[in-house]
Amino acid sequence: MTTARRIRRGVGAVVSVLVVVGTFVLVTTPFPEIERPTLSLTTRPEAATSVLSCAGPVFAAGRNSEDAAAVQVAAPQSVVSATSAGASAPAQGQVASAVPDGPPVESFSAAPVDRMRTDIAAAGSSRVDADDLAGFAASACTPPAMETWLSAGSGLTGAADLVVIANPGDVAARVDLTVFASGGRTAPEAGAGILVPPQQQRIVPLASLALGETSPVVLVSATQAPVQATLQSSLTRTLVPVGVDQGGMTGLPRAQQTIPAFSAVGEGEEPTDTAVRLLAPSDDTTASVSVTPVGGKTPAASFPDLALTTGVPIEIDMDKLPQGRYRVDIDAGAPVVASVHASTGADAGSDFAWYGTADDIRVPSLLAVAQGPQPQLAIVNPGAREVAAVLTGDAGAGEPREVRIPAGGSASVDLRAGGVYRLDPAGGTLRASVTFTAPDAIAGYPVVPADAAAAPVVVRPR
Repeated sequence: MTTARRIRRGVGAVVSVLVVVGTFVLVTTPFPEIERPTLSLTTRPEAATSVLSCAGPVFAAGRNSEDAAAVQVAAPQSVVSATSAGASAPAQGQVASAVPDGPPVESFSAAPVDRMRTDIAAAGSSRVDADDLAGFAASACTPPAMETWLSAGSGLTGAADLVVIANPGDVAARVDLTVFASGGRTAPEAGAGILVPPQQQRIVPLASLALGETSPVVLVSATQAPVQATLQSSLTRTLVPVGVDQGGMTGLPRAQQTIPAFSAVGEGEEPTDTAVRLLAPSDDTTASVSVTPVGGKTPAASFPDLALTTGVPIEIDMDKLPQGRYRVDIDAGAPVVASVHASTGADAGSDFAWYGTADDIRVPSLLAVAQGPQPQLAIVNPGAREVAAVLTGDAGAGEPREVRIPAGGSASVDLRAGGVYRLDPAGGTLRASVTFTAPDAIAGYPVVPADAAAAPVVVRPR
């Protein structure tokens, strides 16, 4: 072996040893830790335009002897609307009436300012006094939705109830109506594939969906675009009209529901005509219902362990309640929808109303008070601590008023008809509704919570 080759082998052996030693040192020797913040970008999504659509006028069916299915306008709707104090007035839109030559239905919109949503509120009311239709109706104008539950009305003789669907948007909507009644869940042909063009209204008689049903619940499902849906109820007893109502909309199914207030009004010492309608749309379950005076602590009535069969509504009579305003709390083992029916009597000059469940209010929200008798705000605090809410008139520009609602309790505040208020939950969670009460006029609607401003989004590269 040559000397050069021996030198190369020796150098190779040394290099191999050095590589092994170096690898050992790299594996066993800890390196100093260097902390670097993760690269990220925080941005706030663009807020959407706020949109509300109203129920529109009261309709009358069956007035045309030559066309019994024809619908006519019986009374216009008077609407109150506003945006938050300091914001520009809402833009007013129109939804064309389903009735030929009928007045357009009002809608409102407000564009965001500085990437923040503009709060808006509106509500309307109507009075009608005719030989075939009489009563008072009030309802909040609400955002269009892809899913709406209508827990109200009847398919019995004497009722002339109507499902009213409005599309305030710029895209056509396709709507399907699902009915929950004594036979469970059904998809009637009359409620399938209803096309609602942009800025148009459609009316479907409830009798075509649930004829002969005592306690129907209707699910309004929209595709392609959201819609605003209401149920107009009217009742005639032996040719005497005894009330009308607009709304019927109640909250989405959930296990705990609250109806912040309803008015139980009787005649003298006679029992009040009230009932709770309950539906478990997806699962058999049991539910407990408690009825408590607004502002009170002790329940006036309770109904524990009510058995609910999937898809079949039930009604619980509460005709023994003394006159007054009450809240209803429902606690179930599965999601339910609920509403309350109340009536002032069964003779001429009577009226009735349907009251729906309320959604949680977690951010300051506007509420509009329609024109009507003795308007009052009921506020429920479902939380475990007292909430010192702040109610401010003139859409937030007026003098603020603190309203303390105890944990698990409720409170009542008198309102001014035609006013717009700002309700600040002050860090708590509230549920609220507006009611109107008179011997010949009762109505109510939940306060629609403002959508929270679009939350900041943190974007991190992968």
